[in-house]
Amino acid sequence: MTDLITRLLMFNIYLCILVPFSSSRLCYPDAPVAELHDLFCKKLQQCCVLFDFLDCVADLKGKEIKRAALNELVESVATSVILLINSIIISVNIFRTLPPSENPEFDPEEDEPTLEASWPHLQLVYEFFLRFLESPDFQPSMAKRYVDQKFVLQLLELFDSEDPREREYLKTILHRVYGKLLGLRAYIRKQINNIFLRFIYETEHFNGVAELLEILGSIINGFALPLKAEHKQFLVRVLIPLHTAKSLSIFHAQLAYCVVQFMEKDATVTEYVRLLKYWPKTCTQKEVMFLGEIEEILDVIEPSQFIRVQEPLFKQIAACISSPHFQVAERALYFWNNEYILSLIEENCQVILPLVFATLYRVSKEHWNQSVTPIHSQNPSHL
Repeated sequence: MTDLITRLLMFNIYLCILVPFSSSRLCYPDAPVAELHDLFCKKLQQCCVLFDFLDCVADLKGKEIKRAALNELVESVATSVILLINSIIISVNIFRTLPPSENPEFDPEEDEPTLEASWPHLQLVYEFFLRFLESPDFQPSMAKRYVDQKFVLQLLELFDSEDPREREYLKTILHRVYGKLLGLRAYIRKQINNIFLRFIYETEHFNGVAELLEILGSIINGFALPLKAEHKQFLVRVLIPLHTAKSLSIFHAQLAYCVVQFMEKDATVTEYVRLLKYWPKTCTQKEVMFLGEIEEILDVIEPSQFIRVQEPLFKQIAACISSPHFQVAERALYFWNNEYILSLIEENCQVILPLVFATLYRVSKEHWNQSVTPIHSQNPSHL
């Protein structure tokens, strides 16, 4: 508490220097000029008061007063420029220890998430910070004194929130921080790397994997060529092993996008995309996802790189075609409906045909599911 009081006092000193007159005037349009600063500081201090939102009927008046104060601050950022981010408001309201899940066996695909009870205030604080970051007059040189490595680390920890609304705000905010504060970029990538490694090898639980991968997709797109060893290692040691996660279906679309972004950025990383090493043996749902991702990869692969992977790849595809699970077999057969993949097959038919012909012929005659057998019998030209 002493530390918080000290920071508040220091913050008031900074406000005297850096908060523009217009921001205070917007919050108190009828107040005397001499009183504007003190009134504005009191409003900011109001926003540092925490309430118990688990008790729905406690302090209703106080909660509404704080919500109104936060709304006014959001509007002041929207119509003016507050050059100093209120790190106290952010720290007090947002940075917190997330409670343990009410459902220890929580399944993101099946169960409803636990929504954050204090969202009426949290949303306004996030909005306040986001508008500050997006202001055309944002000054990174000033913000970096408050939005530092510790701030970013606390921000990343919040991605484990069960509330998807909070994770969506966090995703946008972290993306803006990455774009505007260049000195934090390497640190952000390193900490995301650490979160994923803990997820893969220790906890197998983190709610914000999809959102972090979505941010990484745009980061990868901006990598300079030639790719640094650090980036290739991230692909090999983190992104590819992420495919082993039990909860892959929750974030597979974002993960596949990141892998494809790497391939579009630098075709030579094909040799690092060793999905066959992690091919699922017993989960047909994951096999279907892997096949979908392989098709996305083949859509952007260079012919010279395709030659290097065609033999082990089509051995696996042949195994999938003969799968007794019709969805796996059907998804593998769809490769022949992709014109670019078909052109790659035709150019290398002397290698690929011996690997798949016998399987294709047998499946077209014998597969138990009628949604699989007509695919070949009606398209003999593809053989």
